[in-house]
Amino acid sequence: MAQIFGPVPSRRLGFSLGVDVVPFKTCSLDCIYCQLGRTTNKTIQRKEHVASGSVLREIEEVLRQGKRIDYVTFSGSGEPTLNSEIRKMISRIKKLTSIPVAILTNGTLLYQARVREDLMEADLVIPSLDTVTGGIFETVNRPHPSLKIEEVIAGIDTFSQDFGGKVWLEIVLVKGINDSPEEIERVARVTGKMNLERIQLNTVVRPPAEEFAGPLSREDLENMKTVLGEKCEIIAEFERPTQRAQEVDVEKRILSMVKRRPLRLVDISRSLGLHRNEIIKYLEALEKKHEIRTKVHNNQVYYH
Repeated sequence: MAQIFGPVPSRRLGFSLGVDVVPFKTCSLDCIYCQLGRTTNKTIQRKEHVASGSVLREIEEVLRQGKRIDYVTFSGSGEPTLNSEIRKMISRIKKLTSIPVAILTNGTLLYQARVREDLMEADLVIPSLDTVTGGIFETVNRPHPSLKIEEVIAGIDTFSQDFGGKVWLEIVLVKGINDSPEEIERVARVTGKMNLERIQLNTVVRPPAEEFAGPLSREDLENMKTVLGEKCEIIAEFERPTQRAQEVDVEKRILSMVKRRPLRLVDISRSLGLHRNEIIKYLEALEKKHEIRTKVHNNQVYYH
């Protein structure tokens, strides 16, 4: 499978079948907290990137296997709305299965009417909005030069009013950068006008692109949640009760590799033939069990 990964356990979506429709790290942002590292192709140009036909064939193959899938989720290595064929893919998936379709997007292209229209058949859209202040936007998200925070906010707001499905807004907070009381108050005023079912508060939980991007404590997040209102929730960890046999096998293979020498995410992904986003889930589980640890060297995260 070149473009499909999982189903993987998601903290938000249960068992999620990932659909990756852009090349690795093709994105309109270069967020300092990104678990996949720095953006190597920063762009707002939409094109096919990955052929829709090959993506749909892979989805059909996975669906035939009968695994538990709670959502078919457009996410992965970059910004999925950069694929100009996303509307066609969503429509075809809806004809293949009754499993709901989710879109994880950074929300930066929703100021374009065509992009908003392309997502209208989805069931759930989760855009991100980490700040409403231009200077902080530049620091945390390091956007494409053409992007302005005012346009991003307006695009998300318009989409939330027009979309017939569910909109959950994700906010990722980085310690000492976009977590001041004043900024959270500003975010609350802006998001209060949007038509959101949920606001999901997150922080840095996996090795970030920049070592200085640090997490907030649970107590800090609880305080922010109070300011952001009753729709706000702190994203909880997902318990994984099923599909365990395969996970154990993959975890053993990862441990066998990193015992020999420290490896990067890309090294493990290539060696096992699994998508980076799928590998991250296993690494996270192993870290929680204190069976592996991370170390940054020359701006690269290595797993020991």
